[in-house]
Amino acid sequence: MEREKIIRFLEEIGIPVVETELPDDCFLPGLALEKSTILMDSKRLKYPGDLLHEAGHLAVTSAEQRNLIGTSEMDPDWPGEGDEIAAILWSYAALLHLNIAPEVVFHPNGYKNQSEWLITTFNAENYVGLPLLEWMGLCNSPGKAKLEGTEAFPQMIKWLR
Repeated sequence: MEREKIIRFLEEIGIPVVETELPDDCFLPGLALEKSTILMDSKRLKYPGDLLHEAGHLAVTSAEQRNLIGTSEMDPDWPGEGDEIAAILWSYAALLHLNIAPEVVFHPNGYKNQSEWLITTFNAENYVGLPLLEWMGLCNSPGKAKLEGTEAFPQMIKWLR
């Protein structure tokens, strides 16, 4: 099942997933972020792919800032637009790594009705947000990968910023 595969991957890369009861008013049903951890309420979780999207937010946030997520010390404007774009592309790389269908993450009830566009765009190797992930040191663009003799995105150098 996708949920277990995703959770195993997240824990392997250093993103704990903790089962807990969550209120009905979470931004994503059954999920919340607290510091460097994903809180999951299995009874309320509607879309297992949302785990990868939320993990993307943790992954693209600096280690110092990750520990502030869900606290009063975190910038109230987090995540910004760049963070959102980077998290979306990160989750695409993760789903490819896990051999999960893009529709699991980019389901029709998310992404402001842009799920189909995101899938089409990424499948065409038009990686919106790639400069951000490269700047964060998470992957290499095709040009940089060719110069360095490494693999290009969607291969990741590392999963956490």
